[in-house]
Amino acid sequence: MPELPDVVVYVESLEARIAGQRLEQVRLLNPFLLRTATPPLAAVDGKRVTGVQRLGKRIVIALETDLFLVLHLMIAGRLRWLELGAKPPARITLALFEFATGMLAFTEAGTKRRASLHVVQGGDALAAFDMGGLETIDADLAAFAERLRRENHTLKRALTDPRLFSGIGNAYSDEILHRARLSPIALTQKLDDEEIARLHVAARAVLAEWTARLRAEAAGGFPHKVTAFRPQMAAHGKFGQPCPVCAAPIQRIVYAENETNYCARCQTGGTVLADRALSRLLKASWPRSIDELG
Repeated sequence: MPELPDVVVYVESLEARIAGQRLEQVRLLNPFLLRTATPPLAAVDGKRVTGVQRLGKRIVIALETDLFLVLHLMIAGRLRWLELGAKPPARITLALFEFATGMLAFTEAGTKRRASLHVVQGGDALAAFDMGGLETIDADLAAFAERLRRENHTLKRALTDPRLFSGIGNAYSDEILHRARLSPIALTQKLDDEEIARLHVAARAVLAEWTARLRAEAAGGFPHKVTAFRPQMAAHGKFGQPCPVCAAPIQRIVYAENETNYCARCQTGGTVLADRALSRLLKASWPRSIDELG
């Protein structure tokens, strides 16, 4: 799922291309994408774009007459900017937003159709999509600590809860926790002040660094390689590969469709955390420490 750094660069790229432009029409190619009926989608045709913004992991296109298009890419949704006359990707294109200067294609790989488009009118209707998460990059330590300690969850769950922190998902939570040298299953209300300060610094640094990196990769163009798995990442998607800090193999916890990656030596004091499926299968043979794996 595109997270804060990816969505910020999407927003900046869209702002440069469509701000002040008239949205000539939206062509809906898959009816399951649209999740609202009032106002009708046709209400946005011909309206001028007044701005583009991020709301958590959502992208909001503001239009004249207080109309808003709210795009949620979910896991497999992506945006592509097409020059006039270009052919949109077959089968995966869900909607086309047509402007005089080009066309925005909303695509989604796979068949689960989780991506969504809402058309809403008025600030109150838009505010309903705001989960209330803290904007970590701008937050001071006191605000960050208050959010973290508000509920007692594992660090992984807390960082990815949109009610607590805005725009952080599976990938960047792994990177933040690796940078902070903290276990993904540590409980938020048991962290001491030094650990919270370390996490705060790591969270701000990781999000800022990756936003800058992705912005530089786009280099004024439209981002086209939006993925949760990048070779420069330290932990996420690196199962079995050496930790860039200590060279121990990166470990994982698999649950549902998600995977948490971490370094046992750097983050858990050498303890290999139980994976729900594998630890049940291996039982007594499940390694308890990173040294047993060697």
